[in-house]
Amino acid sequence: MNRIALYRTIWRWHFYAGLFVIPLILVLSVTGAIYLFKPQVERWEERAWQGLPEQGAVSPEAQLDAALQAFPGARFHSYRLPEMPGDAAMIHLALDGRRKMRDVFVSPQGKVVGSLDPEMRIQQIAHDIHGQLLLGHQGSWIVELAASWAIVMIITGLYLWWPDGRGLAGVVWPRTGNGGRVFLRDLHAVTGFWVAGLAMVLLLTGLPWADLWGKGFKAVRQEMGWVKGEQDWTIGGRAPDADGDHAEHDHAAMMAGGGSARGTSHVMPDGTIMTMDMAPVGLSQIVAEAKSEHLAFPVIVTPPGAPQRFGAKAGPSWTVRSDAQNRPLRVTIRYDAMTGREISREGFADKHIIDRVVGYGVAWHEGALFGLLNQLIGLMTAVMLVTLAVSGFLMWRRRKPADRLGALAAPPERRIAKLVPVILLLAVFLPLLAASLVFLLIFDRLVLPRLPQLSNWLGMPTRIEA
Repeated sequence: MNRIALYRTIWRWHFYAGLFVIPLILVLSVTGAIYLFKPQVERWEERAWQGLPEQGAVSPEAQLDAALQAFPGARFHSYRLPEMPGDAAMIHLALDGRRKMRDVFVSPQGKVVGSLDPEMRIQQIAHDIHGQLLLGHQGSWIVELAASWAIVMIITGLYLWWPDGRGLAGVVWPRTGNGGRVFLRDLHAVTGFWVAGLAMVLLLTGLPWADLWGKGFKAVRQEMGWVKGEQDWTIGGRAPDADGDHAEHDHAAMMAGGGSARGTSHVMPDGTIMTMDMAPVGLSQIVAEAKSEHLAFPVIVTPPGAPQRFGAKAGPSWTVRSDAQNRPLRVTIRYDAMTGREISREGFADKHIIDRVVGYGVAWHEGALFGLLNQLIGLMTAVMLVTLAVSGFLMWRRRKPADRLGALAAPPERRIAKLVPVILLLAVFLPLLAASLVFLLIFDRLVLPRLPQLSNWLGMPTRIEA
């Protein structure tokens, strides 16, 4: 294939990848930018229950009793320690007879001051759109496919941007004196150059969460013995150990696992039956232990018998964990329900090196690895991706003929045998992309030759050589 034909082929790959990816880039960039500021948004969302008087403070158990009285029949799932003195404690309840959860806020004096539906919180909605487009795990497949084609768009875009002896104007910064069309083209190319590395990191660090890619990654880790401790990220929006359609997200996983409340029984390892009321160690003692650890916020206390994070099997011990977005700060401590003695402790350093690498990537992806600077870099990346998408769309609309899609005509000679090694390589690393390429090749060979008008509209040659 000569250089001109190669350029036209890569241009077409970039063009079609862009048409598919642009709408999703806009959605993912906006929702991702919102989710970057999860701590600040949730702090603002809970503003009415912060800075409350501390005089006459009651025990955490009294706060729990108040929450359960406010929601009769509810089951106790977890207690979140206040971030600052005077903040209300957040008690996570499962409502009776309904697959619904409730975040209940209780003042230091033991008064219920408010509640929120965790499914309707700002960041949960942004999270569900960003990861699944509100379509369940099928939406995760669409996001994964879009991420795969976005990688193609970035790589082909860098090839088209390559300066090849040109000066810096139009390569590192856009030219401003050559008319609107040139400026728009330069804005697209230059923005793509500056954002390429950051976008690639975001795409790659997001793959472990994707449904198909995440499952394959988990299977490889298990086969190679690269698993140590519990995985602390979801796969396709579901618990890592969920089967089928079980547990679409954390709250559903928790509901499926049952719950704990006053009088709820739990079978101990020795066969005895224990209720939370019977446990010698109460919530107040465990909360005191949790405070003494000075863990990163949010700090969650889970009682014996209550489902754990990501739907993990309920256990007979109290669990204290830091659920910080910055994964390296996370710690999980378990206490014996009968004695209050610490029985296990798992920190970030205790995980397998693969989990730690993913943890750093996830923390970067969520803007939590090094505070506000990480958030601002993520926000800048999102703004540049939106700029890239909008400028690409405007370029297409300005040059699109009325009777055609607007792609450059395909080179007359396209030998699919050359794509076989590429598809095999992609099948290993990006299986959904490989599957979509096989579909497109079948469409190209079997369908388009029978639809000359569609073929002409897409800019395909009327005769395809073998």
